[in-house]
Amino acid sequence: MPAIKEFGFGFITTSSWNPVKDQYGVWPAIYGTVISSFIALAISVPIGLGVAIFLSEDYLPPAVQRITVFLVELLAAIPSVVYGLWGIFVLIPFLKGFTPLKGQGMLPAALILSVMILPTIAAIGRDAITNVESGMRQAALGLGATRWEAIIQIILPAASSGIIGGIMLALGRALGETMAVTMLIGNSNRVAAFDIFAPSNTVSSLLANQFAEASGLQVAALMYAALILFFITLVVNVLAQLFVTRLQRI
Repeated sequence: MPAIKEFGFGFITTSSWNPVKDQYGVWPAIYGTVISSFIALAISVPIGLGVAIFLSEDYLPPAVQRITVFLVELLAAIPSVVYGLWGIFVLIPFLKGFTPLKGQGMLPAALILSVMILPTIAAIGRDAITNVESGMRQAALGLGATRWEAIIQIILPAASSGIIGGIMLALGRALGETMAVTMLIGNSNRVAAFDIFAPSNTVSSLLANQFAEASGLQVAALMYAALILFFITLVVNVLAQLFVTRLQRI
């Protein structure tokens, strides 16, 4: 409440973050949160959907398929700090070899996020596809559809509500991820529009970096930022639920 009374709505639209002068604005962190999450989603959705189809349509022998499903789901159990360390010591040096990236930045953080949310999209998408009635597959093939025509035109539309739900769940995970992003994004409180190689910031990394040493109005400002992140996540989940409900009616 002290931060809300002091800064009002301008807290969301300004970029200054100066604890010495008690000047706070969270727009760069909001920008970094949204952009890194949607870049991660753009990368992981086609890959995750492809993995879901590959693991649900009997392209592999049953024994190999079970092992592969387990390995994909195991990615979700890896601690985020491990992903962060892998990004620092492997991904960033690799990207430096053929991109303008100089160190920490938006791109490595988004790539790590895409790996972290991939098992959620793949696992829930696979469950949705396998729950489609087998009679729909057989009917499509009986009418002369090829295997891929049956998958694209019949199975995926029938499983769309579950697939969309998994994607939105993954987006919620990306919006709130803390440790891996804090280690990789660079924690720069400025907006570098259209430059994915520049350092950036997210609301979660802002909280992780400053909350332990904050005092006074800075604590209130950080809590205000956390409240904004809560509302962003809430809006995403409400929109996802409305979209899934509409698909189920169709």
